[in-house]
Amino acid sequence: MLSEFMAFLENYNVIGVTIWLILATKVADVTKSLVEDLITPAIFWPLLKKLKIDKLENLSFRWILYGKVIARAIDFVIVAFCLFLVIKYMNISIK
Repeated sequence: MLSEFMAFLENYNVIGVTIWLILATKVADVTKSLVEDLITPAIFWPLLKKLKIDKLENLSFRWILYGKVIARAIDFVIVAFCLFLVIKYMNISIK
């Protein structure tokens, strides 16, 4: 049974996939922090200061937290653009 399990791990490269998944999670954490803690506050700081709000996520109207939706949409756009730049750079360097 143990030898079958080891064969399964080798055939399907489970260890490699696990390592890449852990690395991808950490890269996602760094990217999320970069977007939420650096880029978004730098871009929207004057607006947030004028509205007297410390985070974009705190924008709300009658308990509807539309600020969270806006923040997630901005996060998505910034991350997608960064991934676009990385993939474009990788394609250039491969050629």
